[in-house]
Amino acid sequence: MDRKEKVYAYISSKEYIPLTFEELADVLCVPDSDKSILKKILDTLAAEGKIFLSKKKRYASCEKNMMYPCVLHCSARSHFGFAVAKNLEKDIYISPDNMADAIDSDHVLVRVTKRSKTRDEGVVESVLQRGNTTISGVMLNEFNVRPDNPRIYKNIKLTETHNANSGDRVLVKITNYSKSVNICGIVTSVLGSSRELKTLTEAIIIEHNIKQEFEEATINQARSLTTELSKKDFDGRCDFTKKTVFTIDGDDARDFDDGVSLEVLENDNYELGVHIADVTNYVMHASPLDSEAFERGTSVYLADRVIPMLPLELSNGICSLNPNVDRLTLSVIMEIDSVGNIINHRLVKSVINSCERMTYNNVAKILDGDVELCEKYAHIVPVLENMHKLASILNARREKRGSINFDFPESRIIAGEDGRPTKIVKVVRNDAHKLIEEFMLTANETIAEFAFWADIPFVYRVHEQPDSEKMTAFRKFISGFGLHLKGLEVHPKDLQRILEEIKGTENETLIASYMLRSLMKAEYRAECNGHFGLAAKYYCHFTSPIRRYPDLIIHRILKDFLDGKDLSHYNDYVIGAAAHSSEKERSAELCERDVEDLMKAAYIEDFVGAEFEGQISGITPFGMFVMLANTVEGLVRLETIDDDFYEYDEVLRRLVGKRKGKTYNIGDTVEIEVAKSDLQTRQIDFVLKGSHPHRTASNPPIRHNKKAKRKFIKSRSKRGRRNGKV
Repeated sequence: MDRKEKVYAYISSKEYIPLTFEELADVLCVPDSDKSILKKILDTLAAEGKIFLSKKKRYASCEKNMMYPCVLHCSARSHFGFAVAKNLEKDIYISPDNMADAIDSDHVLVRVTKRSKTRDEGVVESVLQRGNTTISGVMLNEFNVRPDNPRIYKNIKLTETHNANSGDRVLVKITNYSKSVNICGIVTSVLGSSRELKTLTEAIIIEHNIKQEFEEATINQARSLTTELSKKDFDGRCDFTKKTVFTIDGDDARDFDDGVSLEVLENDNYELGVHIADVTNYVMHASPLDSEAFERGTSVYLADRVIPMLPLELSNGICSLNPNVDRLTLSVIMEIDSVGNIINHRLVKSVINSCERMTYNNVAKILDGDVELCEKYAHIVPVLENMHKLASILNARREKRGSINFDFPESRIIAGEDGRPTKIVKVVRNDAHKLIEEFMLTANETIAEFAFWADIPFVYRVHEQPDSEKMTAFRKFISGFGLHLKGLEVHPKDLQRILEEIKGTENETLIASYMLRSLMKAEYRAECNGHFGLAAKYYCHFTSPIRRYPDLIIHRILKDFLDGKDLSHYNDYVIGAAAHSSEKERSAELCERDVEDLMKAAYIEDFVGAEFEGQISGITPFGMFVMLANTVEGLVRLETIDDDFYEYDEVLRRLVGKRKGKTYNIGDTVEIEVAKSDLQTRQIDFVLKGSHPHRTASNPPIRHNKKAKRKFIKSRSKRGRRNGKV
């Protein structure tokens, strides 16, 4: 136990009473020469939200006083928020009056003031760390900027404008936070016109704190790395350069971090090799490359660009398993029997030489018997056929234990050189995608189990059991469809059974969506708590160190373990790395989602007035969401459905006509017209074909038809006269 742990153990002990700094120093027998060290320890513990300094200048335990370090998430519609704490089951409601000077995404210390079965309530006591040091927004005038993030309610009062003009989208550095008045800041750069798609994309990236440019020291280190291997690089490594290894990736992939090999042994078992780029050979601990990779946490994939975790010199160069060149790897070789059991495995440092750069589409065609491709790749066709057999075996084994497979539609947005979307296509997963997925899942499970029983510091991928309250609500929901979950504790196999029962039915999307929302969010942890969704006791991310930091750190740990090095210095590091990586993953996912929504809104702008067929994907009290075949989703507002008065059935999540009894359910096919697309809010409005939304005063859709427009204006004028407003 180090000094910091001892101090915290004492302050959080039952017998401890709040003490001043001098009293604490006396009790702990700290000499005058070490008091500065004690002060640093106390400041660190306070910054971590473990202790706090009271108004009477006494140090006390946060947990003993119902105070918790949280991240504040504000509502985009109303001025309240929820504080999310890792060690609490429920989020804490924060009213507008109890936020102090905290804003969305700040790390705060929250004191719980009220506990109840439905929700806890609390007060922000202090801000531990600001989540927004810079904010993007639109210049309203020379004094004020409206933040792009709708969860930041206050305008920013400018003290310097940097020659920005009204209507510009700008980047503002915050200089002062305040509870009672506007936030203050200075314009640091002008991103461009607020109406440009490019500036809207930049604003989203900034909003989610995604760093784009690499530091100069990082770039210099990346450029200094050699691009070819020497004989010395082979020392202490298994030479797999003669083994048939190849990569399988998307058509437009540029970084290849996993290669695969397969042999059938004399006992008819399979020997599967998963060979992962040895990124840690070049990204040394605490180097500029490592520090920046840790800060970024993950690569971010947007429609018009990729923001990589590592500079291109590594991700597309020396670390990428490009064909016909020697590359350093970390390989897990697994012997698998005819029913998918892992008989044994070995983890080794290695060197490979990928013989081919295969794509998912070409592999799928080969497996379907494409004559031309089978001739071109005749040297690996038998290997691919055996891989296909093994993938089917592994998939059957995974499904047998209860692994949950959701099959929701995905899309790919194709952007032109100017960054504007030119096409949106639905992504279809083929057998090649599933083949690689099974092999990577198997490798991840094998490595996680190996690390667990080796009892080494590690970063696991954890997916916890579903929340009991959410599962109770889900049970109640599916009972309306004649479906039931047995027993009090839910097993993934139970949910898998539900998905099988509803497959192909009209309610499949509705029930599967509700089920997904009822599950916990997967995250990284230093403890092995299993993966509920995969029905796996052990799981980690091992196969993508070029684009995910958790993979990189566990590679470093595994290599040190293989070399017999002491791993104790990783004990604290993996805890921080896991928490930070989870946070950066969430930011990246939100950024990717928001940019995708923006691109879809920009794409559909050109189709205002056009008619399409779509499927109802969600129903709310204010309308229904309709998804088109290309996955573009828009809202049909309840007020625009004019053939009846519709009420929302909360239990069955459907709209029911009060007079005629007509119902709209999730999964129903409807014909719609594109009414409006707002790039600023990233919202798309549809109306049902044949409806007359221009009769509704609130939020009218855009019309290109002049006659319809005149009719709409006339109807508004009549209504205004009746109400005495004109």
